[in-house]
Amino acid sequence: MYDFSKPNHIDLTHGNGPATMTTVVKKPVGMARSSENTADSGPKRLVVKNLRKTPRSDPEEYYNQASSKLEAALTAIINNKKVLHSNEELYRGAENLCRRGRAPALFKTVCEKCRQGISSEFEKPLEAKASKLDDIDVLRALVAAWDEWSARLKTIRSIFFFLDRSYLLHSPKLPSIEAMGTAEFRDRIFSHKALKSQILSGACQLVNTDRQDGSTKQDNGLLRMAIKIFHAMGVYTSAFEAALLACSESYISTWSDEKAESLDLPQYISESQGLIDRELKRCDDLGLDSTTRKTLETYLEDLLVYQQDRLDKLLSTKDVCNLLKADANDVLKQLYNLLQRRDLCEQLRPPFEAYIADQGSEIVFDEAREQEMVVRLLEFRKRLETVWKQSFSSHEGLGYSLREAFETFINKSKRSNMTWGTDNPKPGEMIAKHVDMILQGRSKALRTSTAGARTDTNEDADASSEDEDVEINRQLDQVLELFRFVHGKAVFEAFYKRDLARRLLLNRSASADAEKNMLTRLASECGAGFTHNLEQMFKDMELAREEVASYKSLLERRESQPSVDLNVSVLSAAAWPSYPEVPLIVPREVQQQATVFEQHYKVQHSGRRLTWIHSLAHCQLNAYLPKGKKELVVSGYQAVVLLIFKDKAVNDEMAYGDIQGATGLNDVELKRTLQSLACANYRILRKTPRGKDVNKDDTFSVNTNFTAPKYRIKINQVQAKETKEENKETHERVAADRAYETQAAIVRILKARKTIAHVELITEVIKATRSRGELDLGDIKKNIQ
Repeated sequence: MYDFSKPNHIDLTHGNGPATMTTVVKKPVGMARSSENTADSGPKRLVVKNLRKTPRSDPEEYYNQASSKLEAALTAIINNKKVLHSNEELYRGAENLCRRGRAPALFKTVCEKCRQGISSEFEKPLEAKASKLDDIDVLRALVAAWDEWSARLKTIRSIFFFLDRSYLLHSPKLPSIEAMGTAEFRDRIFSHKALKSQILSGACQLVNTDRQDGSTKQDNGLLRMAIKIFHAMGVYTSAFEAALLACSESYISTWSDEKAESLDLPQYISESQGLIDRELKRCDDLGLDSTTRKTLETYLEDLLVYQQDRLDKLLSTKDVCNLLKADANDVLKQLYNLLQRRDLCEQLRPPFEAYIADQGSEIVFDEAREQEMVVRLLEFRKRLETVWKQSFSSHEGLGYSLREAFETFINKSKRSNMTWGTDNPKPGEMIAKHVDMILQGRSKALRTSTAGARTDTNEDADASSEDEDVEINRQLDQVLELFRFVHGKAVFEAFYKRDLARRLLLNRSASADAEKNMLTRLASECGAGFTHNLEQMFKDMELAREEVASYKSLLERRESQPSVDLNVSVLSAAAWPSYPEVPLIVPREVQQQATVFEQHYKVQHSGRRLTWIHSLAHCQLNAYLPKGKKELVVSGYQAVVLLIFKDKAVNDEMAYGDIQGATGLNDVELKRTLQSLACANYRILRKTPRGKDVNKDDTFSVNTNFTAPKYRIKINQVQAKETKEENKETHERVAADRAYETQAAIVRILKARKTIAHVELITEVIKATRSRGELDLGDIKKNIQ
């Protein structure tokens, strides 16, 4: 059994001489001793010769050496000299110092070295240059100094990275090495008032130079770097922004005063918008803060737009109207954008309404071009819609102004020759005539579109007809847009009914479907009561066709073959316009057939009386002329005149008086009829002497030299035109109806109120008659009396 209760001992003796190692060995208990070694029972000594001594270094000395190396490296880096030790060795030294608890002292050393280095290497050289260089060059020197210091600080931070991440990161009150270096640079440079002033002035000078002539494109990099430096040093808001905004405000104010004084409105708007765009673009290019951009934008809006004298210039009624007249939509768009910045678009309404009222009234009361009124109004409205949508971005308030101003001027009335001294609004009449032109297919737009839309001769006729109907409906929709603005529909109704009668009786409608569609539109716009008589006119035409068919069946049963093919339209007097009874000596053949028809009609409808109206009659005559046979489509009056010459020799002449005696026509109708036959495009008769006017001493004969390329000739155009007398009569009848309506309204109000003040009565009458158009106060007072 072994016993290890006592350890062996090894003794290392250090000395100058050879070292000895003594080993004491004891034998375990129970072990038999050798007889040979009984004499050497003491411990054995092991001696190690030439063992070298390992020196023990002092830790304090090591840390002092590491500190010295780091200080030397800091000095070399800051002074831009070569560092004697590697970055790894320096990093290890800084790490060991931090682990030893010497981080505070080490950070203090770094701060002091940086402060001293910035002062000697950057602050003093910049101060020396500042007295010799201009402000922009001083700014350029600052950027160079910052770049150099940033590079050196980056090296310092890499060496003391362990200090930065282990000690400073966990010390809330202490800045990082990078923050410390930036703060020291800022404090040393910007603590010098003159240097700070020159730096900020240099940056502002670059901006102002760019504003004036745009010559600093090459220095934009310098300015962007300077702004980044201001951000990094934390002086952007406290120093640079304030200086930039101050010089910007001064520049914008001076610019605005000069431009407002020297430029007209279009130029001022364009220049102002250009200035705003350039300033905001510069903010984006230079990377200025959003607060700077917003404040600068506020200065621009205040000094260019919101200032009272600038606002008065922008909203000048005369100048804005001139822009609208010139169709300067781009400038108007810029004006709208300027005002929109401060929600001032509503203030555009007065000049916009003034322009619409002025231009619209000029169109409505232009006697020389009254026939073009509707076309001009449609073009005017289209222009206004374009301005409203494109230039004013469909602004709700301006859209309301457009409709309100349009409605105001289109309902203005003025006693003039255009309305035969009545106060009837002229647009109602002209809209009715324009609708008549469209429904006859005579509108210029329709002819243009029809001529240009079809170039392929192989296209079907059905497709062409369909396109024509579409075009008619499109134009009717446009005219109805104007019709909706008209308050008093009485004028429109009177003229539309008269024109509709001509279209139905003379078969001049381009499309029956278009006529019915127009009637449907009017019913939806004005109600069923407005179109009651108009619908009755269509019903009368249907019944008239049935009557004619019944009459012809009678002739077939009698096996009668009259020389005249008679077609009669029986109309109800209440629904149709009234026509004057013009005396006329009807040819014997026609009179016989008319008598037969009248007898047949009275058998069918007992108790009814027929009144023959020959003014709207039309005829088709087979004319055997010396140079060929022609089929003439003429009016009833023209047919009566031509039939007089049937029994005359070719060269026989008839005096004006003889023709009047044979026809029974009055002077007005006879002259009008003879003028259409002898002085128009197709001269069936020859007038002696020649001339455009018909006189009572003129003589007429058949034109033996008459020729025409077409076999079928229409010369009854004069019948389809409205005479001045008819126009005057219609206006006077409408005015009389309005007077009767006003008197009826007065009686109803007085019966209901018993007692009422005069002013209040006038107000109530205006309200009661508003749907039929605005009344003149003088007319209301006259009707009250």
